[in-house]
Amino acid sequence: MARSKAKVYTCCALMLLCLVAVIVCVAVLARHKCPDDTFSRAAVAADSRRCSEIGRDILQRGGSAVDGAIAALLCTSIMNPQSMGLGGGAIFTVMDSSGKVKVINSRETAPTKVKPDLLKSCPHAFKMVTGTQWAGVPGELRGYEMAHKLYGKLPWATLFQPTIQLAREGFPIPPIQGRYISYSDTNETQALRRLFSDEKGNLLKTGDVVKFEKLADTLEVIANEGADAFYSGRIAEDLIRDIQEAGGTITLQDLESYSVTVTDAWAFPLGEYQMYIPPPPAGGIILSFILNIMKEFYLNSESLSDDQKTLFYHRYIEAFKFANGLKKHVRDPQFSSEKMAKQFTQDGFASRIRSLISSNTTHDPQYYNITPHLDSMGTTHVSVLAEDGSAVSVTSTINHIFGSRILSPRTGVILNNELYDFCWKVENIFPGEQPPSSMAPAVLKSQSKLLVIGSTGGGMITTGMASAIMNHLWFGKSLKEAISAPVVYVDPQNAVKFEPSFDKDIIEALIALGHNHQAAKKFYNVVNAVEKQDGCIRAWSDARKMGEPAGY
Repeated sequence: MARSKAKVYTCCALMLLCLVAVIVCVAVLARHKCPDDTFSRAAVAADSRRCSEIGRDILQRGGSAVDGAIAALLCTSIMNPQSMGLGGGAIFTVMDSSGKVKVINSRETAPTKVKPDLLKSCPHAFKMVTGTQWAGVPGELRGYEMAHKLYGKLPWATLFQPTIQLAREGFPIPPIQGRYISYSDTNETQALRRLFSDEKGNLLKTGDVVKFEKLADTLEVIANEGADAFYSGRIAEDLIRDIQEAGGTITLQDLESYSVTVTDAWAFPLGEYQMYIPPPPAGGIILSFILNIMKEFYLNSESLSDDQKTLFYHRYIEAFKFANGLKKHVRDPQFSSEKMAKQFTQDGFASRIRSLISSNTTHDPQYYNITPHLDSMGTTHVSVLAEDGSAVSVTSTINHIFGSRILSPRTGVILNNELYDFCWKVENIFPGEQPPSSMAPAVLKSQSKLLVIGSTGGGMITTGMASAIMNHLWFGKSLKEAISAPVVYVDPQNAVKFEPSFDKDIIEALIALGHNHQAAKKFYNVVNAVEKQDGCIRAWSDARKMGEPAGY
């Protein structure tokens, strides 16, 4: 009898334990059930739905965050070829699953035989310059190669296959690409025009089918033979032949000697986060300078109340004016001192500048030590978060719309016009030097949160990122709301420009404080971001470029 009772008690105890275990499991699952607008494992935010999906598919096949990013970038080279491609350069900020962050810089470099008087040809106002004399040595593929070598999981060729198929079979021209096809219609861009023309010679338009067959051939060779095929093989020879026939100065030796730099990311504290940014010649230090100034104004949701909003935007604009005065110091560290640039990220430097910001007036340009320079535009950005917690924030560019507007007929590659970014910022260009950039792919990490973020738009990159980060982290807006919020942009001459939907009352109040308001023809700021919090992943691709994220 005693044994029977013991068995009963044991069974009851086991049943009770099982019941408790079930309750705990249900509670845990309920607590971690992610909302419908989030993902539970991984996500990609590129500037087109198709490219986000291609990146996501690579992740689902067991690819790393870098694999997903490379696949999405290759896709973007044909979905938005006006923004980036093999003829440009990229900067990766990569966080591995242990939390270590590296920067892979494959930005373009000045050719060995760069024209000594090229800077004399710089326009005095913003202009989209064309021609191979403005092209830097492309570094894009070497960046992919290094990133894949360090962090890739899937075979190299696998990352190329979706884009090769799309490029060869063709696809309907998406609205954003269609918007810029008219830029190919000039006398000096005949090869580019042919790419976007039908059999009768008429320019294609949104919805028409476009094929990138020559580029598909190039991508297939690279997929099978590796990046060396682009830098020293037959593709390199064909590319250089086309460049030199078009009057360019890039040589085969320039391609063969191109090398990527891999460094630790620069880090600085931002509230509960540690923010990781690429060092110069990238623009991360300018972004950190802005945020360091603004964070000590103790901003929160109340800062956007009616009686505080004008003061916030006034201080914000003043911070950007001082930032414009610092941009001339952002140069390739191989050709300048990093010491001065490093101080821009320090709290003490920000405090000194903050003390110069008046609350009720603005000042003349000399107050901010401004050296007028030319604006820039273009680029694409991809943010990726993988299942293992690793992340990639990568910005890529050929600079202006369709870069130099020179298409290599033998390879299908569109060349950058990156040397324009030296204009009015330096007195001379050194062979091998990377031009200064606003690109600032960033990763922000706290004990419980991760934000992967970056922007496109040349000089508007800092505007887009600073606005999104402040709106999200300090003002409590959702990622979508923070990115979608209208921005104010301070141009290189310190004129203040507002996105069309910006609060008109605030604009009038800022004009009353003395700010020089000018109308802007277009805004190019496009922020794509992925974040993880409480086990749930949110992603947002900026609607300004009609992008959509993808995840699972």
